[in-house]
Amino acid sequence: MTDTCCSTVLGGELAESDAAELAAVFKVLSDPARVRLLSLVAAAPNGEACACDLVGPIGRSQPTVSHHLSQLVDAGLLVREKRGKWAWYRVDRERIDVVRSALLPDSFTGAR
Repeated sequence: MTDTCCSTVLGGELAESDAAELAAVFKVLSDPARVRLLSLVAAAPNGEACACDLVGPIGRSQPTVSHHLSQLVDAGLLVREKRGKWAWYRVDRERIDVVRSALLPDSFTGAR
């Protein structure tokens, strides 16, 4: 599912491996702090944010924020780039699109 996905949740039966990968992404997104971090990075100027700037808005300790960011990176939702002593993050929009399309293909109209 990293680049493409053979089927969608609404378009047919998912292969076990695709279902497991999609469930892993949902597990990462089941934490409100992680969803918030993802949105903060997506809304950041130039589309990237320094980890140092994400501690305050989340109201959690630096180690906790770093853990959440690592979970988002491991799920492929964020990309991390080390610059000096700081880590910078940006949303992997292609990965987000893959997850979105696995849930809601472009052809879905909502009609039954």
